[in-house]
Amino acid sequence: MDPKGRHLKLNDGHFIPVLGFGTYAAEEVPKSKTVEDTKLAIDAGFRHIDCAHAYGNENEIGLAIQSKIQDGTVKRGDIFCNSKLWVTCLQPDLVRPALEKTLKNLHLDYVDLYIIHYPTALKAMEKCKDAGLTKSIGVSNFNRRQLEKILNKPGLKYKPVCNQVECHPYLNQRKLLDFCKSKDIVLVAYGALGTQRPKQWVDQSSPVLLEDPVLCAMAKKYERTPALIALRYQLQRGVVALAKCINEKQMKENMQVFEFQLTSEDMKAIDGLNQNLRYLPFHIAVGHPEYPFSDEY
Repeated sequence: MDPKGRHLKLNDGHFIPVLGFGTYAAEEVPKSKTVEDTKLAIDAGFRHIDCAHAYGNENEIGLAIQSKIQDGTVKRGDIFCNSKLWVTCLQPDLVRPALEKTLKNLHLDYVDLYIIHYPTALKAMEKCKDAGLTKSIGVSNFNRRQLEKILNKPGLKYKPVCNQVECHPYLNQRKLLDFCKSKDIVLVAYGALGTQRPKQWVDQSSPVLLEDPVLCAMAKKYERTPALIALRYQLQRGVVALAKCINEKQMKENMQVFEFQLTSEDMKAIDGLNQNLRYLPFHIAVGHPEYPFSDEY
């Protein structure tokens, strides 16, 4: 991590901001709000923007980034923008066209990180990196077995720099995190605040993370929000945390994560909240030979 604690060095030499702005939005959210929210996030200090073709809002995110570049708030090199190859593009010959479409949508010449969900796309991704379309290659929702399969692949040219997975105090991914660290792969946490709890994906009877008594007590102790406690927990573990913020106030509050530290005792207490509770089990993928949650970790 850099001296200011805001970036982690990736295994290919690039740096990733440890706090990312999550851009997933429900279908009913107006596209114009995505533009405005992304602008506000950049104004608040977010420099890591997490996108995905499947979110259907890359064009709006790209417009926001270009707007903040044009008004002098940031330069392109200040922004770490990543996107993800979706599961409909598993065939190698579809990978580069998909990335090129993402770049067109985002109004960018390259992304800083492109993430794949299945190993079949890896070889094609290496060619995209060589072509300068992405600076780094990552994976998402890979368990240890799947990571080992890639790392042991003959002729592997570029090791994945990260593994983006659901991770929060109720699912702390300790074993997977330790394995990733041993292989110099950064763990990136989505759902770090317990997800937005969309009804089509999340069991509404599951506990609400940010209402947890331990997190709420610590929030009172440190005079912060429960969200900040959850985010700070990840950063002190060496995990990159993605935060979804629904308004400018939350964006500014979440940037305060760099202003305090949790004690080792409090870190252990949060470790103790782990329930292996997965909010997003992706039931639609059950039965696929590469379904990652059947033989964790």
